[in-house]
Amino acid sequence: MATSLINRTLKSIKNPKLLSPLSSSLTRHFTSIATAQQSPSDDPSSSFTFTGNATATTDSIFLKAPNSNAKLDAAPSSSVTMPMSFMTGSIVGKRFYKQVTTREADDGNGWTVMLDYRTLKTPSKRPLKLPTLALAKAIAAEWEYQQLDGIRPFMMPLMKLACTALERVPLTRPKIIEHLMKKFNQDLVFCRAPEDNDLTRGVYERQVEKIDPLLDWVKSEFGFKPVVHSSFFGGKQEEGLVKAIEDLLQKTDNFELASIDAIAAAAHSLVIAVGIFRGKLDIEEAIQLIRLEEDLQVDKWGLVEGGHDVDIADLRVQVSSAAVFLGLSRT
Repeated sequence: MATSLINRTLKSIKNPKLLSPLSSSLTRHFTSIATAQQSPSDDPSSSFTFTGNATATTDSIFLKAPNSNAKLDAAPSSSVTMPMSFMTGSIVGKRFYKQVTTREADDGNGWTVMLDYRTLKTPSKRPLKLPTLALAKAIAAEWEYQQLDGIRPFMMPLMKLACTALERVPLTRPKIIEHLMKKFNQDLVFCRAPEDNDLTRGVYERQVEKIDPLLDWVKSEFGFKPVVHSSFFGGKQEEGLVKAIEDLLQKTDNFELASIDAIAAAAHSLVIAVGIFRGKLDIEEAIQLIRLEEDLQVDKWGLVEGGHDVDIADLRVQVSSAAVFLGLSRT
């Protein structure tokens, strides 16, 4: 069941190259969760079913209650508003719902997630209106796999990104773009290890091999080749390149900007985020560039358990969830 969910969701994304390395790892992750997750009671209404729609024109995913003849509550539908603690990462409270479904928004513009037929809202009581059915299904899956003893926001990265796109980005868009551009000159891919030092020569050679093709792509895409530097404080890029990147950010929608901001924060690189956004990089390629220097150190000195492995896992979650969110949000 979980395997079908992941594979069919990935197929619905227009850029399969972006997510292809994720398919097997996400499938293993969701399969393990689905295997460990037990039905909270013998009541069949507490279970969850993923089904296909043979009449659909696209290979989409559909969620429905196990009993297709079940009727909606006679009382008017109410909403479920998540407390602000959802955005901070703390446990919200015990699971208070049994079924998770999706439906088209009342105005026909977007999709919503339903918890026991109650509409889910953001912490500031905005409707959680999502641009695509695929994204709504993925967020519904995050809610379904929550355990009875507590709702854990850190296990719902797509939901958190959706709240960011619907609440934070519309109110602070200029500040987000300003913050991204402020750090652009110190971008990770512009920093080059010294070539004439025995300790860093190996890093320099790997950077030339792996990062230079990305810099060449930037030149072909935006008309200006980035300037590399060895200074800890960064180096100034050409105004034409700075303006071209800023113009790209200005043209993004709220969901796209939320994704780019999240990837750039995890990668310490706006160029890598733009590379994913434009389809130049897939997730594995991006992670390799982000970890290039540290992976060389691990190869030389060994991996520290409880340190390096945790950092790698955290980076994968941050970059992968933002990339998946970007792909699923595109109509």
